[in-house]
Amino acid sequence: MASLPLRNIRHQHALPHGLTHHRQSILHRRTLASSVPPLGSARSTLRTTSYTILFAVSAGLFAAYYFDARSAIHRYVLTPVLRYTFDAETGHKIAVKVLRSGLGPRDIVKDDDVLRSEILGFDVSNPVGLAAGFDKDGEAIDGLFNLGFSWVEVGSVTPKPQPGNPRPRVFHLPADSALINRYGFPSQGAAAVVSRLRARIPTFYDVNEASTGALRSGAVLAVNLGKNKTSPADSSEDFVSGVNTFGPYADVLVVNVSSPNTPGLRGLQNRELLESLLKDVVEARNALKPSPITSRRPRLVLKVAPDLEEPQLAEMAEVIRNSNIDGVIVSNTTVARPSSLIDQNKAETGGLSGRPLKPYTLRALKTLRAHLPASIPIIGCGGISSGADALEYGRAGASFVQLYTEFGYDGVGTCRRIKDELASLLKREGKTWRDVVNESTASLSWKGPPTPLPAPVREGEATIGKLVEEAKMLLSLVDQLGKKMSGSTES
Repeated sequence: MASLPLRNIRHQHALPHGLTHHRQSILHRRTLASSVPPLGSARSTLRTTSYTILFAVSAGLFAAYYFDARSAIHRYVLTPVLRYTFDAETGHKIAVKVLRSGLGPRDIVKDDDVLRSEILGFDVSNPVGLAAGFDKDGEAIDGLFNLGFSWVEVGSVTPKPQPGNPRPRVFHLPADSALINRYGFPSQGAAAVVSRLRARIPTFYDVNEASTGALRSGAVLAVNLGKNKTSPADSSEDFVSGVNTFGPYADVLVVNVSSPNTPGLRGLQNRELLESLLKDVVEARNALKPSPITSRRPRLVLKVAPDLEEPQLAEMAEVIRNSNIDGVIVSNTTVARPSSLIDQNKAETGGLSGRPLKPYTLRALKTLRAHLPASIPIIGCGGISSGADALEYGRAGASFVQLYTEFGYDGVGTCRRIKDELASLLKREGKTWRDVVNESTASLSWKGPPTPLPAPVREGEATIGKLVEEAKMLLSLVDQLGKKMSGSTES
């Protein structure tokens, strides 16, 4: 009986111990369960990680594709979407803003050595430049150089800001691969543009013999000088002002007297006014101090219209030969409307550019080449859309070519495509661009005034040669007579 309480006591002590052990076991199992994620949660984490990796890889591939100017997406998707979604001028402005932002594509391929060229004394990596009209206010200079152009031409820039002509003022002619514009020199003015040129200059910049306003090797920067609409039509003051303002920052200054959209401007192509204008701008250029960026003065180039007749072009060439102008750009837009145009916008007023301009430009180019010495290079601009077109210009006597309308239609890869096509054609012929230019300029350029022919001999007139012959005959007769007289005396 005495042991019963003891067993009860042991049982009472043992019961709490067993419960405690059981609770600890349950707690341990719960801890293990909480440390292992549910199967559904693991799958969700794996899916999220996979999507993140896929997005990162896709974004990287797209970025590499987008930033390569050769990518088909630019030619066949982005450029057409921009053209058909917005009106021509708005699409143009969007393109400039993208290139200005630094987020534009780039030409990442090194230019082929067969394309190396020389223009106006500058060694450039290729003979393809961008004409004035695309970057009117110098907003996207470096973005355009990044597309592979060796010449970027800003403008036209007028001394004072002006709005240009009323909108709409630019029209696509897609059925003709052409463009009609009547912009009328809209410009933010020289002060705004020169401030952007100054902002491009690095704080520490090493100037040497090869330095150019492009701030990169193998390229040059040009500024196209325009005239304010309110300025006197026959005055050279706006152009002289442009020379003084942009001379320290540009490699080339283009005197634009050929836009059809500024009243009276083309009148400056007449002999007397042109002589006075070129004299004034050359004197202004020569009075400049060498540029602190390039250590030289800028070259001066005249841009002419394609609508001049052959006698007018010959007369203009004579003025240029006597003016110390360094080169000529042929040509600006035309006011002509070829019968081949089929687009509904063909009747719009303004200057026509694009592929239909090519025959007019080539005609003017060949005429000027025959009346200018090889020392004055000609830059061909008008309807160039392929490497074959560029080569045709080179064979006609152009030392360099410029693009405009085709760039707008074809997109950021246009320059690279044309360069590749041109390089392929040159290699097929076993020539370089320099070879083509040297051959054409040597054979087609003006060689100086022709040697005057001797005046025709009129009836009854004697030439010196005739007199000499008659004198010889007289001497012979005298000798014969003397011999006869001598013989008769001896007999």
